[in-house]
Amino acid sequence: MSGALRLALRDLRRGGRGLALLAMCLFLGTAALAGIGSLSSAMLAALDAQGRSILGGDLEMVVSQRRATVEERAAFAAQGPVAEVVSLRAMAHAGTDSALVELRGVDDRWPLVGRVRLAPGALAARPHGRQAAIAPVLAERLGVRVGGTIRLGTTPFRVIGLIAEEPDRLGAGFALGAPVLVDMKGLDASGLLQPGSLYRSGYRIALPRADAAAGIGKRLTARFDGAGWTARTTDNAARGVRGGIATLGQFLLLVGLAALAIAGVGVGSGVSAYLAARTKMIATLKVLGARSTLIARLFLIELGLVGAAGMLPGLALGAAVPWIVMRVGSSALPIAPRLALYPLPLLTAAALGVLVALLFALPALAQARRVPAATLLRDALADRGRPSWRVLAAMALILALLIALAVLSASDPSLALGFVAAVAGLVVLLWLVGIALRRLLARLPRPRSALPRLALANLHRPGAATDRLVVALGLGFSLFVALAVIDSSLSRELAGSAPSRAPRFFAADVPADEAATFRAAVRRAAPRATIEAVPSLRGAIVAIKGVPVTQLKTLPADAWVLRGDRTLTWSATVPPRNQVVAGRWWPADYRGPPLVSIEDRAAQALGLRIGDPITVSVLGVDVPARIAALRKIDWQGLGLNFAIVFSPGYIEEAPHSLLASIYAPAARDAALARSVAAALPSVTLIRTGDVIGQIGALLGQIALAVRVAAAVTVLAGLAVLIGAVAASGRARRYDAVVLKLLGGSGRQVLAAQAIEYALLAALLSMVALAAGSAAGWYAVTRVFDIAFLPDWARVAWTLGIASLLTLGIGVAGSVPALRARPARMLRTL
Repeated sequence: MSGALRLALRDLRRGGRGLALLAMCLFLGTAALAGIGSLSSAMLAALDAQGRSILGGDLEMVVSQRRATVEERAAFAAQGPVAEVVSLRAMAHAGTDSALVELRGVDDRWPLVGRVRLAPGALAARPHGRQAAIAPVLAERLGVRVGGTIRLGTTPFRVIGLIAEEPDRLGAGFALGAPVLVDMKGLDASGLLQPGSLYRSGYRIALPRADAAAGIGKRLTARFDGAGWTARTTDNAARGVRGGIATLGQFLLLVGLAALAIAGVGVGSGVSAYLAARTKMIATLKVLGARSTLIARLFLIELGLVGAAGMLPGLALGAAVPWIVMRVGSSALPIAPRLALYPLPLLTAAALGVLVALLFALPALAQARRVPAATLLRDALADRGRPSWRVLAAMALILALLIALAVLSASDPSLALGFVAAVAGLVVLLWLVGIALRRLLARLPRPRSALPRLALANLHRPGAATDRLVVALGLGFSLFVALAVIDSSLSRELAGSAPSRAPRFFAADVPADEAATFRAAVRRAAPRATIEAVPSLRGAIVAIKGVPVTQLKTLPADAWVLRGDRTLTWSATVPPRNQVVAGRWWPADYRGPPLVSIEDRAAQALGLRIGDPITVSVLGVDVPARIAALRKIDWQGLGLNFAIVFSPGYIEEAPHSLLASIYAPAARDAALARSVAAALPSVTLIRTGDVIGQIGALLGQIALAVRVAAAVTVLAGLAVLIGAVAASGRARRYDAVVLKLLGGSGRQVLAAQAIEYALLAALLSMVALAAGSAAGWYAVTRVFDIAFLPDWARVAWTLGIASLLTLGIGVAGSVPALRARPARMLRTL
């Protein structure tokens, strides 16, 4: 090893710049993977570290549309100190202005963990009685200062301060309105808690032992079985944020793996070009007595040193990503990352980088090991043949390790396995396309024109790197298309998130006996308004097919309908924007045992079929029902849609309110809000624009992450293009010298190269369009769960730019050959 190390260091000092492409590719691949993993780990670590503060305790018992009974409250208090929080959406009014708010009533023990802090200038530390603390954004919107008054429901409240810190705000979940805090007396005085009102009661418990929270939660839920209780622990606090981080991190990890795969092709091309330039040196060493093992050690040491020089800065940059994000984009994150060094994502990225480098460099190393000493006397460009079975077996082992590591490091192993299989399948497909292309071109009639004939010959002659070029360019083109499809679909979803048929307002908590009053108030402000009102109440599925949900070991990934309670309704007829796809709807005059219709995708996730029994807990009462129909729902219109719809009859006896959508001209927004507030102060009006704004902000963050990932991938793709051209550099120089000796001009040589790369780019664009579109469709519809709406013009531009880059880099790579003097080149070749 000492002799190999000395030779490797001398060779690197002499011509190590030839391996710069290897270092660049590994830098890009490891930096992407390490950065994605470090940022995800930092954010998840922050959620874990702040779990008690986010939840507000060690255990939270949650129920909808009611508060705990005396017996239930006593059972909670027996476990430890208890704090009560009641949450609901409401309207805050100040003069003629109004705004949607997330109102929370808290008792004196809240918060059990952390502290609430009001901004300087507050009149008290926390609200009492008819006092309220409001968010600064709400004060600005309503034009209210500290000491001013807002109206919640039917009651005026004095603003005693602006909220600066609320420890459990993140655990409250998705919020459309600005936060407002009152105490329990103030909440009762508002008159907003009426039978049928949609609100949520949470009881946070501080336990002597935090690790016992899950067991205690199960026991309490079982003790009050059928009462609608759900237990939450610090492990599932801020579940929505955690799930969003995991989903986006998973997608970015897959993009990083794709970039690393493309970089691996670049590694193979760069190593091939470097070792091809060392053919004479290898032959000379063998003439001097060097064995093949020494040659292998020599170049393994060189590749290891250069690879480390590329990977270590990449890992360092990846480790610094959480700090960089905190400096430049912390406001776009749902939680501040916990700044620390996370070894696992760095080790994973390093291991993946090493395996990818070995996988793609091994064929070139094996070929260099087989260079005979007689190469000094024969053509250095002769074909060395295919890798041996030992090399292929080693590559298969490395590939298996690579797949196992990629799958085990993913949050969704099945998705990662499918992705790796798809990339492997695409590589094999492109390799087969390259072989087929060479054979097909060899059998085609030769063009009469010299330049096209030369270009075609370059693609199928002995020693041509067509198959490697097809794999390299095809992978890059396919990923470019996939990212263009994903980005344009996100952009169109963001731009079209306000469909023309969407309502202007949603109205919640409309008293069922005040429906006529509500309609009259709307019509006074907007005479031509269309109102769609349905009964609504909250309920949770507590058993499916006779098995309690609490006894299910794992919940399917798409079983969102089981997570917490949901808004449900009943209807005699099929609701608008719904289509029955299985089963039959009940008769309009049906009054038998409860039947239910479920959204088709939710039923598929739970494995439910027509006739299966489910049990739904409504206001603490278990309602057994049988599935009569499955529905496909058009969610795009933002109208009133429900995953669970009951048959009329038994369910109607439950206290309920109305949920309404209002279709009216935009110019009547302010007048309509004032009219409804004057007639029914307890009704909550939600502007569709507020919903769209929240969705748009989320999609904008996802789109930004996709574009950052795309930028890294583009850099990797450019490196691959350069490497693919460099791999055939010696053959290009040889061709150029021969053509110049035969009287060819430099312009003709460049024209032949341009025709060759243009033909390759055109053929690969068709393959990439199909493969990239399929990958983009899967990511858009399955990962992000949005409509597949690609901008094909943008995709075409992407392919056009990639083709031009290929053409430009290919032609530019031939320019140095034109500068070579024939006599000198013939002596060195």
